Amino acid sequence: MPSFLRWLQPGLYLKRWVLLFLLSILVFSTGLAQFINLVVSVDKHPNRLVYGIAALVVGITLFAVALRNVPATWFTALNSPRSLGEWVTQQHLKQGIRVVAIGGGTGLPSALRAMKRQTSNITAVVAMADDGGSSGRLRRDLGVPPPGDLRSNIVALARDEDLMTQLFNFRFESGELDGHSFGNLFLAALMGMQGGIDEAALVAGKILAIQGHVLPCTLANVHLVAHIRHPQTGETQTIEGESNIPQLGWQIERLFVEPSDAPAFPGVIKAIQEAELIIIGPGSLYTSILANLLLHDITQALRLSRATKVYVCNIATQPGETDGYSLADHVLAIEHHVGRGVFDLVIGNNCYPTENAGLNTVYVQPAPPNHNIHQRYRVIYADLTDDQYPWRHSPDKLHAVLTDIIQRK
Repeated sequence: MPSFLRWLQPGLYLKRWVLLFLLSILVFSTGLAQFINLVVSVDKHPNRLVYGIAALVVGITLFAVALRNVPATWFTALNSPRSLGEWVTQQHLKQGIRVVAIGGGTGLPSALRAMKRQTSNITAVVAMADDGGSSGRLRRDLGVPPPGDLRSNIVALARDEDLMTQLFNFRFESGELDGHSFGNLFLAALMGMQGGIDEAALVAGKILAIQGHVLPCTLANVHLVAHIRHPQTGETQTIEGESNIPQLGWQIERLFVEPSDAPAFPGVIKAIQEAELIIIGPGSLYTSILANLLLHDITQALRLSRATKVYVCNIATQPGETDGYSLADHVLAIEHHVGRGVFDLVIGNNCYPTENAGLNTVYVQPAPPNHNIHQRYRVIYADLTDDQYPWRHSPDKLHAVLTDIIQRK
């Protein structure tokens, strides 16, 4: 493509200002012509003076607006660290659909990677109840909110898998830092400097140049509590702590968040209200997804939202949480805890590869054809499995399904 034609590519916001510049010259010339006519014409109609002054003022105004914006566009494009083509791509992404993705853990990044090639207007909402591993240690030792889910989803939205992105995922394997990831420590340090987890996530996002935002579901110090039942004896227990709930392998009958009146982070509600597409999941059904949905503010905002709301069911069951669950059981568990109306569509996997699956992968089976969830939701099945890790979602395959949903809207 000739160099001068590259400046006419869509997404540069240049053509509109060039056209405005030409229009300003035309209007100004029209006004000037009225004054010339007043001088040379025998017909000295008084309206010509009014028309001429008005045209001159409008022409000068349009010229000033165009003159201010054309150089600004050139300057932004020429000083971008990326090539002109990459810069244009980023401009297109800024015009993309407004997406909110709700979840946490290792599942939600798949949805973020699926959508970040289509839009940069993404808000990831992550659970804040993690009390295990590196996040739990930092939460206990430093009194900070758990940073793990924030870190993994910030990394997922990074534009480039460069050295800094890899550094955020680096995990120490010895000494007092054994088990900690650099990103978790970095976010904990930012919390101390910035005074809050929301500000820490914002700064980290700028460092990694992420496409969108990652927000905590709440700023409150929340914990999960579960009533569980032994599958054979029927014995019941109450377990507190996100990391403790799956340990016994009992059936989860009811999950609670404490304090029960914990308010949602205001930015989350605003994002839901403005969203055009809301993706719930994938992720651990109880400790990632319901850990968000149990906040009343969030479920209320979801019910009131006019966005297309999609629940992405897990590919494989999770020991201690969803043993033996079908797709229908996942949906019914959400309804049991927060009622209906928080999503309209359900996406499920219908491919069960054995290669690379290992011995412990148990795939979530489809809902029976006559199950009553089909009366309440549109259920879409597709091959969603990642080739190397088939218990995880392929961002490419998930992107194809979500794109089809958007186009059919």
